[in-house]
Amino acid sequence: MQHIRNFCIIAHIDHGKSTLADRLLEHTKTISDRDMQAQVLDDMDLEREKGITIKSHAIQMDYTHTDGKKYAINLIDTPGHVDFSYEVSRALAACEGALLLVDASQGIQAQTISNLYLALENDLEIIPVINKIDMDGAKIPEVTDQIVDLIGCKPEDIILASGKSGIGIEDIMTAIIDRIPAPKGDPEAPLQALIFDSVFNSFRGIIAYYRVLNGSIKKGEKVKFVHTGNEYFADEVGVLRLGLEPRKEVKTGDVGYIITGIKNAKDVKVGDTVTTSVNPTTEIVKGFEEVKPMVFAGIFPVETDDFEELRDCMEKLQLNDASLTFEPETSQALGFGFRCGFLGMLHMEIIQERLEREFNQTVITTVPNVSFKAYTTREPEVAIIVNNPTEMPDPSRLDRIEEPFIRAQIITLPDYIGNIMSLCLGKRGILINQHYLTPTRVELIFELPLAEIVFDFYDKLKSSTRGYASFDYQPLDYRESDIIKMDILLNAEKVDALSALIHRSRAQDFGRKLCAKLKELLPRQQFMIAIQAAVGAKIIARETISAMRKDVTAKCYGGDISRKRKLLEKQKEGKKRMRQIGSVDIPQEAFLAVLKLDE
Repeated sequence: MQHIRNFCIIAHIDHGKSTLADRLLEHTKTISDRDMQAQVLDDMDLEREKGITIKSHAIQMDYTHTDGKKYAINLIDTPGHVDFSYEVSRALAACEGALLLVDASQGIQAQTISNLYLALENDLEIIPVINKIDMDGAKIPEVTDQIVDLIGCKPEDIILASGKSGIGIEDIMTAIIDRIPAPKGDPEAPLQALIFDSVFNSFRGIIAYYRVLNGSIKKGEKVKFVHTGNEYFADEVGVLRLGLEPRKEVKTGDVGYIITGIKNAKDVKVGDTVTTSVNPTTEIVKGFEEVKPMVFAGIFPVETDDFEELRDCMEKLQLNDASLTFEPETSQALGFGFRCGFLGMLHMEIIQERLEREFNQTVITTVPNVSFKAYTTREPEVAIIVNNPTEMPDPSRLDRIEEPFIRAQIITLPDYIGNIMSLCLGKRGILINQHYLTPTRVELIFELPLAEIVFDFYDKLKSSTRGYASFDYQPLDYRESDIIKMDILLNAEKVDALSALIHRSRAQDFGRKLCAKLKELLPRQQFMIAIQAAVGAKIIARETISAMRKDVTAKCYGGDISRKRKLLEKQKEGKKRMRQIGSVDIPQEAFLAVLKLDE
């Protein structure tokens, strides 16, 4: 155990975590030159296309230290985006130390600070690294001062490195061996292992990744999953290299995988404890906190018959992404589907992409919203959780509604303070604090309603600050607010999938824009379509799509005018009947139109 080190890399988006991981793997000869590629640990096409890490990836490296001793080093590369901070919290639970990476040209940003706090809560040893020191805009002395102020270390403790050109890699390896403590644990105690991730393999069933805290796990022995109480034989155990490397035994302090042939996704829970059936442990490992979804949206199959198949795909995806939560729901417009909880808008977009790519499922996603608390006049103390506009109680029985607020931390250059102020105050924000971290870097703290930042806040923040501002948030509490339900009617029929819960002050403007957008997107029919936005019984906006006219008189040439009139009268009668029974097909773009209203 003295020769094992477990660490992860944490940083803000685009500060070079995956590139640094590539250099560490090259330096320790874990990967041959033939297999080497950029972002080698990011194995999803989606991660490579977008240039972001979505999943934490574990890999073991062998390293011979300058004193001649051999060490096994387990590296977990983590995502940087705020929507995937749950992945980071799980990676930290399996480590003793963390490399805190800061970009030399950008300095400390919001996600750097929040990830650092996560690591400190888990009592990890922090090794600060300034990355990209060979870039033209590198501000090494300034960034060094920022790190010293933030974590209180000595300037000489900070390692200067470049993931691209490989500068400082040997110093980082030495620091990992010398500064990060070896894992603590009792090899003789009963087996106690924490599951921190799992994946579904269509040939081998569910593969669970775990960190052994006490005891050891051997191939072929009977193991028990404490949370579900189920027992299985360990068909294969081993460590994580670039692929899976089988071993006869995985010992205390190591990170490994287990294959037991489990096929049902519900039988493996991330955060569960694995122990042996013969000599079970009495203590359950304290896993990570339950995930709190921030954004809710409906996911529906295009064909209602595919509902069960979609359920299977969602369960397999949930194995690999424990922060996805879902429950069945029905919609009058879309039939059977699922109400899903996501950590943010990027998370929602990634889930939809993964369903289409990995499971070949074409789905319709409804308007995202957040969860509100509604109180009725009959029981003013009992909160009704409203995740969906259809769950909203009748307005006549409504006492009050509370909406979730968040504490937003924005770090930016002083030039953009005005832009950020107007953006946040326009989103009903309250300025709490303004604090200069350095003469060229200012931190703004706002309290904002979560509903206002769900759609396009992040994009607008980036465009109004030319990409310089960084943003992070934590949930606060629920506060009373004037939230109303806005319905969209097509030919006087409500389309429940387009309903939205919105603040009264924004309803009229939002309704107008949405009606105008739907007018562009809905195909014209043989009858007139009225698009209306309504709050209760009051219509607040309307657009009309005029009917396509079929030329019924085309076959009449010459002859009496009364023949033409007769045909036109007949068409008019048909149109009336058509309008009464005509149903409107709504394309997928219409459901997503709400997200792109300001474009």
